[in-house]
Amino acid sequence: MTKILSGFALLTVAVMHALPASAQTAQSDESPQLQRPYSITESRVPCADYDPLKRPHFGDFHVHTKWSFDANSQDTRNTPADAYAFAQGEPMGIQPYDDEGTAQRTIQLDRPLDFTGITDHAEFMGEMRICTTEGYEGYWHPVCIAHRHLPQLSFGTFGAYGMAGKRRWGFCGDDAQGCHAAAANTWRDVRDAAEAAYDRTEHCSFTSFIGYEWTASVGPGLNLHHNVIFRNDQVPERALGWIDTPSQTHLWDYLDTECVADKPGCDAVVIPHNSNLSGGLMFETARLETETIPPEPVTREEAARRARWNTLFEVMQHKGSSECDSRLPTWSEDELCGFEKMGYDSFGGKNTGIAADGRLDWLTVFVPDDLAPVTKLPDENNFLRYGLKKGLQQQAEIGANSFKFGLISSTDTHIAAPGLTMEKNHPGHGGAGMGAREGVPTGLPDELEYGPGGLAVLYAEENTRDSLFAAMQRREAYATSGTRPVLRFFGGWDYAEDTCERSDMVAQGYARGVPMGGDLPPADPNSAVPRFVVSAVQDPGTEEYPGSPLQRIQLIKGWYEDGELRETVMDVAGGANEATVDLNTCEASGSGHERLCTVWEDQDFRSESPTFYYARVVENPSCRWSQRICVDAGVQCDNPDTIPAGMENCCAVEHRKVIQERAWSSPIWYTPSAP
Repeated sequence: MTKILSGFALLTVAVMHALPASAQTAQSDESPQLQRPYSITESRVPCADYDPLKRPHFGDFHVHTKWSFDANSQDTRNTPADAYAFAQGEPMGIQPYDDEGTAQRTIQLDRPLDFTGITDHAEFMGEMRICTTEGYEGYWHPVCIAHRHLPQLSFGTFGAYGMAGKRRWGFCGDDAQGCHAAAANTWRDVRDAAEAAYDRTEHCSFTSFIGYEWTASVGPGLNLHHNVIFRNDQVPERALGWIDTPSQTHLWDYLDTECVADKPGCDAVVIPHNSNLSGGLMFETARLETETIPPEPVTREEAARRARWNTLFEVMQHKGSSECDSRLPTWSEDELCGFEKMGYDSFGGKNTGIAADGRLDWLTVFVPDDLAPVTKLPDENNFLRYGLKKGLQQQAEIGANSFKFGLISSTDTHIAAPGLTMEKNHPGHGGAGMGAREGVPTGLPDELEYGPGGLAVLYAEENTRDSLFAAMQRREAYATSGTRPVLRFFGGWDYAEDTCERSDMVAQGYARGVPMGGDLPPADPNSAVPRFVVSAVQDPGTEEYPGSPLQRIQLIKGWYEDGELRETVMDVAGGANEATVDLNTCEASGSGHERLCTVWEDQDFRSESPTFYYARVVENPSCRWSQRICVDAGVQCDNPDTIPAGMENCCAVEHRKVIQERAWSSPIWYTPSAP
């Protein structure tokens, strides 16, 4: 029963649903420990704005600065402190730079973020400091000189020697002590920048998180990367990367020992990303150290341990979406699975490192004539829906679910620009040694398959580390492709049919069921099927970056029945419409919705089948970042005279000119009661 509201009803529910922090009721002066439904692990002033029904906080958990080895040293000169300032709305300079090192171009967010976590690669933190800071022994080493002046080449050399060979260059000294010491200085700077950016006043305007990226990669660039986000300022004395912890289980051992056991109050979440580039390995055992899958099956203990650390999953970022893929038979009828897809299933599958004999040859990584790329489209096991379904099977067979993920998105920016997700004016996010506007084969600021990335949204009572981290642990989160719609998703057994019209819709959602990320309670014998309340409010945008109307809400259901993994996709509110966009002007037209809401019940529910449900909210079509630049350049593909040199990709067959922005809720799970 879809409800499309307008007038007073729309305003009442939307205001209850999405008030800004400044409009919330202030808390009393009582002890925060007595008020909060989560543990307090830090000393700070309580927030003046506290909402027991929680509100969405928008942020970015995947941000690289000058300390990452794959950021262009000629382009990304911005530090963690610069990134945090940018996240709060300050303008920031990016290349090109003049001879004095002053940026000739600035960028700025359309709206500030509520939180940000910096995630520079733990691998080579010390080497980057040595190579970019005069006075360190090793500054004039040839590899460091190359990093400063030929960053694309140095990216390859660091990748080959360190990531593949797990070795360090001689300038690190005996037992790599020089690089370890330099890395400790960088890690201290990362922590200091986060502390300086964190608003501990009653205004609670911005929350910074300390973190890093664990950059595991096996075989020919098969991605197993994870971001580690710590709860507070109680963090280990060192950030251990892939070179030092050769599997996820080793990473968890380090976190158990040097965080949880050694630092009172220390905790973390470990967020996998880019399963689309994992060559099918992201959802295999966490004991993987090479591309060879260990023969021993996943145990209940391993599955439970993985679920403890991997509470969130990054479903989309700069390098594509990992939800599903309409090029595969499983999802061929789901046209929306074609969203932001890569043409390869690993970093090695791109024409940046596969030699003719199939070896990963980083020394020829930037000599295209010497390469014979081996490109393979992703299989089903590269995608989130496969992982979610596999988790249901694990639950049924071993009693634990490895892949019980809440969903977020982020940018994976390599120019220290968290939250820079607007399609308009996108400068490119760099990475792999490339600058934001240089080193690419076209006049576009990035390669065609890449995009601005997305945002992470956490439902929390207030904008503090403890409150946001509690949301991360209970998986009350959702992902967006970069815009800011407000999405609510609840599941239970007795929601009233008029829940969408009620001014206390959110309160009813919590009182009668569970929010996104939760587990349905045991089946109610008096209610044959579960009911779900799903509501979305359009991103209002800004004057320069206006939001788009909503087109529809879908529910995706997956379940394990009679030994088979199954799924279905249902439009539950709104639907396909006549909305379109003029590719010559990027002017949008057609109808849409400010808000969609429905109460939906699963008439096909089977109480003996493990099941998950998540919501997908889809906006009307709009111009993708690349097409906006092509339009601004006056490109008309039917007239060669309008195509400037370097802009030929505007008319490439693979150029996706239209995008439908979207949001994905975290799932709600149903697990049958044990016999």
